[in-house]
Amino acid sequence: MEVSKKYRFGTLATEIVMVVIALLFLIPFYFLFVNSVKTFGDLLTNAASWPKSFEWHNYAKAWDMTNFPTAFKNSLIVTVFSNLLLALFSAMAAYRMVRHNSRFNRFLFAVFVAAMVIPFQSIMIPLVKVMSSLGLMNSIPGLIVSYLGFGVPLSVFLFHGFVKSIPLEIEEAARVDGTNTYGTFFRIVLPLLKPMFVTVIILNTLWIWNDYLLPSLVLQSADLRTIPIATFAFFGQFTKQWDLALPALVLGILPVIIFFLAMQKYIVEGITQGAVKG
Repeated sequence: MEVSKKYRFGTLATEIVMVVIALLFLIPFYFLFVNSVKTFGDLLTNAASWPKSFEWHNYAKAWDMTNFPTAFKNSLIVTVFSNLLLALFSAMAAYRMVRHNSRFNRFLFAVFVAAMVIPFQSIMIPLVKVMSSLGLMNSIPGLIVSYLGFGVPLSVFLFHGFVKSIPLEIEEAARVDGTNTYGTFFRIVLPLLKPMFVTVIILNTLWIWNDYLLPSLVLQSADLRTIPIATFAFFGQFTKQWDLALPALVLGILPVIIFFLAMQKYIVEGITQGAVKG
């Protein structure tokens, strides 16, 4: 009986702690939302208070001033194409490195892992020079190519561990049936990589959708701005339009929050399988 009471008490204490932690994580979202529907004066007076009146026209102004449909379209194009190419190329590269465990492939994998620790700030100037020489500056394709270069190391690292969990006998049986290397990968291996494929897409979506620094370096035209760049337009040297910037932030993060909540179960599944079995 005493053991049962201790167990119930421990479970209750754990749940209380988890609720408190969840509330702490939700506090920034509270401040973001309640201040997005305040007047500028109320926002500066008391940022933590509940709105006296909901100023929904802040969202209409932010929508128009950021040209949100265009910014959303640009962010969506960059995120979708970067994700698909990153996941596909990284899966193919990791599969080749695992199944052909040569000295060169082991060295190449070590290079990918080492590239994960290179600070982005250290290669900003070389990146701009290379992109300019290739004629990729101020273009959506140029930004996508940049994300491929910076996103491949982590994606290859995640796929590399997961590919090891796939039994080699399945591929050997496919080759006996006359399937070539590409057929084996796309028909047999790629479907088995679905958990990690989705995981890589989710992680890269959170990064690419919210990224500001790389698009600000590559894109200059107003009609090519992604959502983070469009939102930054509310902050100038002498003015900071928080009453419009916060609604723009809400509009920008809402799609990725919905996407994350719908797909989050694949993150734990993919990373766990890749880490444990790899």
